[in-house]
Amino acid sequence: MMPNVDPRTLKNMMAKMGIKSSEIEAVRVVIECNDKDIVIDSPQIMQIEAQGSVSFQISGNIQEKPKSVKMEVTDEDIQMVMEKTGVTDREKVKKALEDANGDIAQAIVSLTG
Repeated sequence: MMPNVDPRTLKNMMAKMGIKSSEIEAVRVVIECNDKDIVIDSPQIMQIEAQGSVSFQISGNIQEKPKSVKMEVTDEDIQMVMEKTGVTDREKVKKALEDANGDIAQAIVSLTG
């Protein structure tokens, strides 16, 4: 923070300006993004309230974990591929759709190729 300033004095100065801060005890913080999760282990969290808004300052051991996208294969997709390819094994068609990340055309080509 500010060099050579007593923490108690700094807290009093912040209180006079209407700024409140408090520490939050936590084991882990997870920030979920569209393509990844940011995981902060052993976090040090400060909650700061000023002028009606609340903000958080977080520090700790940071790890980024990519999200695995789970492709959901619908019954309509399976039925369409079965009709277009003539394949009657639902599990085989479902596997082809999963391998193609849900791309119906690619699944049809892989089953007929």
